[in-house]
Amino acid sequence: MSSSRPVLILGATGQLGSDLVQAAAAAGVEHVALNHEQVEVTDAASLAATLRRVQPVVVINSAAFHQVDKCEDDPAEAYRVNAVGALLVARAAKDVGAHCLYVSTDYVFDGASTMPYKASDPRAPKSVYGASKAEAEVKLLEVMTAICIVRTSWVFGVGGKCFPETILKLAATRPQLDVVTDQRGCPTYTVDLARAIIQLCRKDASGIVHVTNSGDCTWFEFAQEIVAGAGLSTKILPTTSDKFVRPAERPKYSVLSSKSLEQYQVAMPTWQDALHRYLTERKS
Repeated sequence: MSSSRPVLILGATGQLGSDLVQAAAAAGVEHVALNHEQVEVTDAASLAATLRRVQPVVVINSAAFHQVDKCEDDPAEAYRVNAVGALLVARAAKDVGAHCLYVSTDYVFDGASTMPYKASDPRAPKSVYGASKAEAEVKLLEVMTAICIVRTSWVFGVGGKCFPETILKLAATRPQLDVVTDQRGCPTYTVDLARAIIQLCRKDASGIVHVTNSGDCTWFEFAQEIVAGAGLSTKILPTTSDKFVRPAERPKYSVLSSKSLEQYQVAMPTWQDALHRYLTERKS
C-alpha cells in the first residue's frame, strides 16, 4: 500500500469499524471513515459516487448484517447486505483501481472439524448468516484479484453487544450462570483484529486470511476467565447447546488456523491477554 490515496473504512461506527478508525490513525494511515447513513453498501450509485470522490487505495468493508438469529428471520436482508452489498462494494472499488478487504466469519464452516480450519478448507455453512457470507466470499473472489477476505470468530469489543458484555451484566445480578462447554472457538478482540487488518492492508494482502487472537477455548472457559478477570464471585456451571436452542445453528468448532496470517508476519496476542485489556478498556 504505497500510495497517497486514503484507506476507506465502511461501517465505521460499528464495533469493529470504530476500532479500525483508531488503528488506522495510530498507524499513521490516511483514512476516510463512513457509516451507513453516509454511504449505503447496497446502493450501487451511492457507492460509485463516494468512491469516485474519495479515490481510496483500499476499501475496508466491515459493514454487515451480523445479528445471526435475525438473519434466520430475514434471509433476504441478510443476503442483500452481506452478499449483494459486498459485491457492489468490490465492483465500485475495482472501478477506481482500489484494493478491497472484506470481513467474513467462521460461520462459513459447519463446525464438524476437530482440527483448526485452514483458509483453503471447503465452506459448508449451517445458517443463513454463514451462507450469506460464504456466497459473498465466492463472488468476491470471482470479481476481484486484488481482494483480501479476513475471516474471524467470536468477536468482542467495547461499545457493542458481545459475549463478555452479556456475561458481565448477568454476573452482576446472579449467583451462578450456565454456559455451554460443547462449542469451541477463538475469542477475538476488535482492537487486535483492527490492528491486524490495517497491517494486512499495508502489506497488500490478498486471498483468504484467518485473523483471531491466539489460543482457543469453550464458551464455558471464556466465561470463567471473564468473571475471574472482573473479580466477580459468580459461579459458572457447564451445560450443553441443546439447553439453549436458538434460531441459527452455531458451529460446534470454530477454531481458525493462523497459518494464513503468519505468512504476512502478523502476530496476534493470546485471547486471555486480549480479554484483560478489554476489561481495562471497559472500566475506563
